Amino acid sequence: MSKSLEGIAKELKKNNKKVQLIYAFNGTGKTRLSKEFKKLIAPKAMNEDEEEIELGRTKILYYNAFTEDLLYWDNDLERDEEPKLRIQPNSFTDWVLRTQGQDQNIISNFQHYTNDKLMPHFNPDFSEVVFTLERGNDENSGRLKISKGEESIFVWSIFHCLIEQVINTLNIPEPSDRDTDEFNQLEYIFIDDPVSSLDENHLIELAVNLATLIKLSDFTNGKGLRFIISTHNPLFYNVLHNELDLKKKGKKEGCYLLERFEDGSFNLNTKYGDSNRSFSYHLHIRQLLEEATANNQVQRYHFTLLRNLYEKTASFLGYKEWSDLLPGDKKVYLNRIIQFTSHSTLSNETITEPSDPEKQTVRFLLDNLINNYGFWQQEEENG
Repeated sequence: MSKSLEGIAKELKKNNKKVQLIYAFNGTGKTRLSKEFKKLIAPKAMNEDEEEIELGRTKILYYNAFTEDLLYWDNDLERDEEPKLRIQPNSFTDWVLRTQGQDQNIISNFQHYTNDKLMPHFNPDFSEVVFTLERGNDENSGRLKISKGEESIFVWSIFHCLIEQVINTLNIPEPSDRDTDEFNQLEYIFIDDPVSSLDENHLIELAVNLATLIKLSDFTNGKGLRFIISTHNPLFYNVLHNELDLKKKGKKEGCYLLERFEDGSFNLNTKYGDSNRSFSYHLHIRQLLEEATANNQVQRYHFTLLRNLYEKTASFLGYKEWSDLLPGDKKVYLNRIIQFTSHSTLSNETITEPSDPEKQTVRFLLDNLINNYGFWQQEEENG
């Protein structure tokens, strides 16, 4: 039965599992789901002066909020010499940085996933951080503005240390014995696609490390921290699924495929086993594209699905580039069309409804895969 995102959030809240793992294709709505869930768990309230009070961080931590709200760039627009990341004041990061002194662990974690020469420098009150590239002999490059992917990894490094300290604190049974009461009301940690810019080796490692943290968190008789993790990456999903033993009886209800229908409604489809067994990533994309083209309901996000399908097929068949699967006489043009449409994410950049020629392009490229590559025939014969 299809539901609204609010209805899906209520469904997640109703399930008292320690871990709920959600797979969703890009553009399905998993980030919006995390916000709906946060609103459900900790709605905003008003104080006596009718000022808005943010209660979210007393009951829920969610990773996408940190990527949006925790840091922002001060680009030194006048001189363009000293770009720095400002850290928004909040009790949790103040605690992990100032009280717990986790800055060195954050730096080590960040350098492990990026470059051991790329050095973050916190200022004394931890209100900002600058980055340099160390060259040896006490020399460095001067202040750098790191890439968006590196910034995402840096924020995740802070968040990783934060949840590690949260788990260690809440694992102390008596609240009076804990060194802070900031987390006593914390119920959920919602993590939406931690870092999508990592290579596969580091992505696997991050998933294993996250699973290790979750397993350390005490959850007895339905009481303790509950984790909800959503991702569009099948590898990340599978590693977490296996590391957390979600295939075992009694735990399997915590694995889902989030689906969005053309009428704007959603479904949280319970799945059993990892993505290779419970839902076929590539075959599901193919089904979505076939339904959309057959019903003339192609939307912009279908170009992202189409690109994902080409990437998956190219990887399976051993092609170096997904664009190698495009028809030769139109390869450059079609590659440009897919690149542009699959990366146009700003709401004001394009209209939602593609033109008729663009819809026909989706059908043409889907037929190209189905008709010209034996992979599909082999899948159907084995099915």
